[in-house]
Amino acid sequence: MKPFRYERASAVASACAAAAQPAARFIAGGTNLIDLMKLQIETPAHLVDINALPLRGIEDTPEHGLRIGALVTNSALAADMRVRRHYPLLSQAILAGASGQLRNKATTGGNLLQRTRCPYFYDTTKPCNKRVPGSGCAALGGLNRMNAVLDVSDNCIAAHPSDMAVAMAALGARVETVDVLYRAPGDTPNIETVLAPSELIRSVVLPPPLPGRQIYRKVRDRASYAFALVSVAAIVAHDNNRIQGARVAFGGLSYKPWRSADAEATLAGATLTRASYDAAGAAALKNAHGYGHNDFKIPLARRTLRAALAEAIGTI
Repeated sequence: MKPFRYERASAVASACAAAAQPAARFIAGGTNLIDLMKLQIETPAHLVDINALPLRGIEDTPEHGLRIGALVTNSALAADMRVRRHYPLLSQAILAGASGQLRNKATTGGNLLQRTRCPYFYDTTKPCNKRVPGSGCAALGGLNRMNAVLDVSDNCIAAHPSDMAVAMAALGARVETVDVLYRAPGDTPNIETVLAPSELIRSVVLPPPLPGRQIYRKVRDRASYAFALVSVAAIVAHDNNRIQGARVAFGGLSYKPWRSADAEATLAGATLTRASYDAAGAAALKNAHGYGHNDFKIPLARRTLRAALAEAIGTI
């Protein structure tokens, strides 16, 4: 690990001012950044510790939603009774990711900003446009089983790793500081969000709870502590005959949590049948493109959505 300067911020304004310096980074739980520093994938010259900032609260909003401070730990968020009662999808997604020890340290803001787990991003002997712009993407012709199949480019096919962010996308959460957080890889996959270097996520706001049952379904190589091959966050409201409304978001398929407007439109007013669920899956994945080893993700995502919808509706 290369030497760096360490500073503890005592206020939001001073933290942002410190982070505006060259090669500076915010640090909170450090569950991703420290690993990247050990491997010299990231080499900040200045770390700004924001743990003392007043961003650990979970508050009710006037609109009957929740405002979640950026420093709320994953464990605290998953255990909050308001989240468990009104946003069970979020609690399920958080508990599906990482170990208890990591959830005790990882923060809400940090979880949204964690970097890809593409093996070529972590292997400094291989070309990676996300790590070294212009060097190429080794995953295109390599072992790309965990990589993305939706809305990526030949410059980068890395998938976003967060479970929590998939649930947030389905719930319609809003990050307080920007309207749209994630950037498509395009020609600059090394720039992953629209945040300025000194811009700090203060909180995430959840809208009022949506009607219907909430389900998070995750498919992975082992039963625990593994990143998703495919995950689905689904919220479904229905009567005895038809779906009245649905929200659908996927994880493991794109550079960001992928909310599918096509699947939601297909499900609106659909009958409670397997054919309807399969039609939604076909709509969601119509533009998907595999790169060899990850071709299986496309049919797997369709089947996972079918299973999640059937569970939400109560037919399994």
